[in-house]
Amino acid sequence: MADFKNRAIAQQADRAVIDQGLRAHMLRVYNYMAIGLGITGVVAFFVYQAAFDAAGMPTALGMFMFASPFKWVVILAPLAAVMFLSFRINSMSVATAQLSFWVYAALVGASLASLGAVYAHESIARVFFITAVSFGGLSLWGYTTKRDLTGMGSFLMMGLIGLIVASIVNIFLASSAMQFVISVVGVLVFAGLTAYDTQKIKEMYLEADDHATAGRKAVMGALALYLDFINLFLMLLQLFGRRE
Repeated sequence: MADFKNRAIAQQADRAVIDQGLRAHMLRVYNYMAIGLGITGVVAFFVYQAAFDAAGMPTALGMFMFASPFKWVVILAPLAAVMFLSFRINSMSVATAQLSFWVYAALVGASLASLGAVYAHESIARVFFITAVSFGGLSLWGYTTKRDLTGMGSFLMMGLIGLIVASIVNIFLASSAMQFVISVVGVLVFAGLTAYDTQKIKEMYLEADDHATAGRKAVMGALALYLDFINLFLMLLQLFGRRE
């Protein structure tokens, strides 16, 4: 009887250590994500201030960044950065992975600066708040639910591929109706991915990971949640944002 009690106590102690380590890991992931969002917001603000005047008209810098062929560099640079980080992270040090994530977040901020000239500033702030509240609730559900979301993840990835294809097609069609459908479906897809990615990050945590492996997992987890947040924000902004 004493041996059974001792084993039960030992198991509870082990679970407590794992739970404490998992909470620390998730906090690290959320902190990295929050820093990335902060960098994006700061860069977007200062680029907007330099690229547009008080009336929202582009300055010489704004014309160069968003109306000249250089706009493709602004648009594609974040994509190149996230692909580089995703494919090379396993060979990076933790510090290099963090720096790459910060650089990517800054590039996204520069590419989103033009939103300030398209949407009313108070509208952007309102949608950002809605996104933050929605993201927090969805991520909390993904962290606490006992339901296995793996099957939902496969379905959501197919939806994401469909969104990308539809968005590319709509570049040429310029259909407002199609854009509305893309935005609605996009909100559903990225809402689901927020919960799915949170559960996946939780399940990938291993107490036995060394410092470098745990650090790289934290950066990749932060990147996944950052992408969910940014895309959810953009889809909601297209639906509820008030254009200037």
